[in-house]
Amino acid sequence: MKLFSFWRSLATYRVRTALNLKGIVPDEVVDIDLIKGKQREDAFRQVNPQMVLPALVDGDGPVLFQSLAIMEYLDETHPQPPLLPKEPRARARVRGLAQIVACDSHPLMVPRVREYLEHELKLDEPTRLKWIQHWFGEALAALETHLSRDSQTGRFCHGDSVTMADICLVSHAVGAKLFNMDLARYPTVARIVDACLKEEAFARAHPLKQPGAPQSGAH
Repeated sequence: MKLFSFWRSLATYRVRTALNLKGIVPDEVVDIDLIKGKQREDAFRQVNPQMVLPALVDGDGPVLFQSLAIMEYLDETHPQPPLLPKEPRARARVRGLAQIVACDSHPLMVPRVREYLEHELKLDEPTRLKWIQHWFGEALAALETHLSRDSQTGRFCHGDSVTMADICLVSHAVGAKLFNMDLARYPTVARIVDACLKEEAFARAHPLKQPGAPQSGAH
């Protein structure tokens, strides 16, 4: 198994966490430095033509891409512990919470979008930061509302076991902190994030604990 990763990639943080939860150690981790533009080099384009992380190679099969799809693949090939509940309505809720992050909010803030805002639209750093914080906040507010009013929320997003929703929630919250956002306005989110980060699988996968990461948070 080969994982293409970068310390600052929040989507790869999700996959690293899922691998840790499943007790899977990749045979190789390939660093793709997004800051230096390594994702645009031909070698990685052959792996993922979209030039984004993460990507996972497992055996002789085709390259896997997109964090949610990779996590579901891992859940199907390594069922324990499960990342999705068994009951269909519960599975839909967990997927919905995960997609608020992975499909609605995070895509608006990834490096290629920030680069477009800077180089094509000529937005200065304070304006770009305002854009990023706005979309982080939109997702956090939506997640807080869903989680705080639903009786299915427990110690974690859905009951008392970690699911894909928690993995996405934590990646989003960690990213928000890297961009100087305070989670105090989102107490349910903050409580669940704190509970998750006490789990080794999350803590060990944290962006700032990866090779090449700075000593302190930075965007």
